[in-house]
Amino acid sequence: MKFVCNQSDISTNLSLVSRAVPSRPTHPILANVLLTADAQTGQVSLTAFDLSLGIRTSFLAVVETGGEITLPAKLLNDIISRMPQGELAIDDEGETPLGATITSTSGKYQVRGMGVEEFPELPVIENGEAIHLPVEALTEGLRGSLFATSADETKQILSGLHLSIEQETLEFAATDGHRLAVVQTINENAPLEADVAQLEVTVPAKALRELERMLGILNDGAVLSLHCDRGQVVFEWENHRLTSRTLEGQYPAYRQLIPRQFEIQVSLERKFLLSAIERIAVLADQKNNIVKFTLDSANQELALSVDAQDIGSGRESMPAQISGDSIDIAFNIKYLVDGLKALPTSEIQMQINTPTSPVILTPLGGVKMTYLIMPVQIRT
Repeated sequence: MKFVCNQSDISTNLSLVSRAVPSRPTHPILANVLLTADAQTGQVSLTAFDLSLGIRTSFLAVVETGGEITLPAKLLNDIISRMPQGELAIDDEGETPLGATITSTSGKYQVRGMGVEEFPELPVIENGEAIHLPVEALTEGLRGSLFATSADETKQILSGLHLSIEQETLEFAATDGHRLAVVQTINENAPLEADVAQLEVTVPAKALRELERMLGILNDGAVLSLHCDRGQVVFEWENHRLTSRTLEGQYPAYRQLIPRQFEIQVSLERKFLLSAIERIAVLADQKNNIVKFTLDSANQELALSVDAQDIGSGRESMPAQISGDSIDIAFNIKYLVDGLKALPTSEIQMQINTPTSPVILTPLGGVKMTYLIMPVQIRT
């Protein structure tokens, strides 16, 4: 194998696939990236796979001799990312057995590799038709929901995001048991047939974070293909492919958690509220991390207060459009800040029933997003 390519092309693609290289591989070959050069198409592909998450990307190069080899991903990335911009050559027919020589305008490096025989193949899904999804809608859904997944691996099903695909809508849901984020976006690429197959699947958040990162380099208007079968999901677009196992088990019936009617409605500026919470959070007790909301319906004002024992106290106030009775209610600051940062509009609505029942935050206009947060009981 021998090819010549642009340093920025291979460096960019190598940094993408390296995200699927495990930090503690269960087998030495999993620490490597598979390089495949095709002389007929002039394409070089890079593949990494940790047996759960797999990423493959490809780019154009001048391929003199086709072939394939696996090389240590971290070492290769460290070397190539530091090379000067311009052309570089990779040749596995040099002095290093089962290795490659990397040559740039400034120097030459030899890296030992491993044979491709032991490198695991990425899952291939042959059954079923692909579902086409607009990248913009997919990105909006991931941005508004992924943050609410659980970081607790013992709650495996909650460590994933639940994706529901229907005729013309995509629904993304994530919960960690304390809060719930649901986003609905339009699937403009839905087929005209009414009997299009519906799909519900729960995908690990780790895989979808990498998908979101990769989609960030695409232009709007691109379309992605999704395949799902037998515990595997595959996302394909342009020269990229991401595969992931799906999570087994029944995802919580989250739609039943969202109240349908509310006694109190509050409209206010998102950035004003977020800034006030971030300021007052400095005084929050690290053990409970609670902020108290006092809604004054008569004066159309929201007051925030924090009282941390042995530290101090703080108070902020701002105008708000309040319909309904006045109320005192408290929240975990982290959950509140996470939701406010994810809401995409300048003005938001808060819907409340009682100080101990679920509260809903929604954007006014823009993406259809619902963020449910459970209040914290106020100790008197």
